[in-house]
Amino acid sequence: MKKVAIAKSLIAVMFLLGFVTVLPSARADEANQATEVTFSQPVQIPGRVLPAGTYWFILPQDVTDHNQVRIYNADRTIFYGTVITINAERVHPTEHTVFTLAERSSEQPEAIVKWFYPGETIGHEFLYKKQLEKELAKDKQDTVDAGD
Repeated sequence: MKKVAIAKSLIAVMFLLGFVTVLPSARADEANQATEVTFSQPVQIPGRVLPAGTYWFILPQDVTDHNQVRIYNADRTIFYGTVITINAERVHPTEHTVFTLAERSSEQPEAIVKWFYPGETIGHEFLYKKQLEKELAKDKQDTVDAGD
């Protein structure tokens, strides 16, 4: 009887240890906020314009570098650059990725101003050169839910 109880206790402890060691890797995608998004038209980011297409927005693994957003193509084989950001806040989280885009004149693409990961109230405000940042602040800004 005691052997059965000890065996059950041992199995329970092993199960818990296994769960604890798997738990951090299950959160890895949330930690880097890897987000795949498709734009149907060109969009501006600081320093360049991305053509219409699918991109990955990813934070560095080191949390002290989460003021950076790295942008890759759809299969992550082309690195488009690192965007420096500051924290952006919103009152309520959403279930999907949300982008704030500044509408520009007809000959200029919309500019990505902010990006929020699903379930987060703290997002990433993209930093542009001062003159462009002033222009974008005057432009109409639309919030786009990038969910399915």
